[in-house]
Amino acid sequence: MRLVAVLAVFAIVLAGCGNDAGGDAATPGIPDQTQQATSETRSQPETSAPTPSATSPAATPVKRTGTVIKSAKSQFGMMLFDGTGQAIYLFDKEQTTKPECYGACAEAWPPVLTKGSPAAASGTKQDLLDTTKRTDGTTQVTYGGHPLYFYAHEAKNEVKCHNIRGFGGLWLVVTPAGRAAAS
Repeated sequence: MRLVAVLAVFAIVLAGCGNDAGGDAATPGIPDQTQQATSETRSQPETSAPTPSATSPAATPVKRTGTVIKSAKSQFGMMLFDGTGQAIYLFDKEQTTKPECYGACAEAWPPVLTKGSPAAASGTKQDLLDTTKRTDGTTQVTYGGHPLYFYAHEAKNEVKCHNIRGFGGLWLVVTPAGRAAAS
């Protein structure tokens, strides 16, 4: 009986969240050309580089190779997106940085993964970004202590699944302050 209930919830989530979210798809603000980056590569200069001298090599900028997290305007206010414009959500069932969304849940709500230190851009705070290990060994991005997720059936610059119940909790967009947006 439990399997039937889980499959029913999964079918509802897969059908799309658009009408339940209370709004149409949003288009995040167009980022400044100097802040535009892919989700895998971003360069950021050191904040305090030593002054080069004749006997020391020139300072090398710090490379951030991880996923870029930015904020942009949506129908739910300012919220998080990845560097490509994919909306980002948190799962309110998770009360720590330990992910609980696996299997069918992670198929519908893929984790925001990174292969390096995540990078803050356009209105996000680097000190709120961190990572956590998943059971499969991949590294998931966290923000404000929350593991981050995408919705699998949403296009870039769409926000259709805020305040949607599924897999035992609510899926909510994340504000630049690291909290769930108002329901």
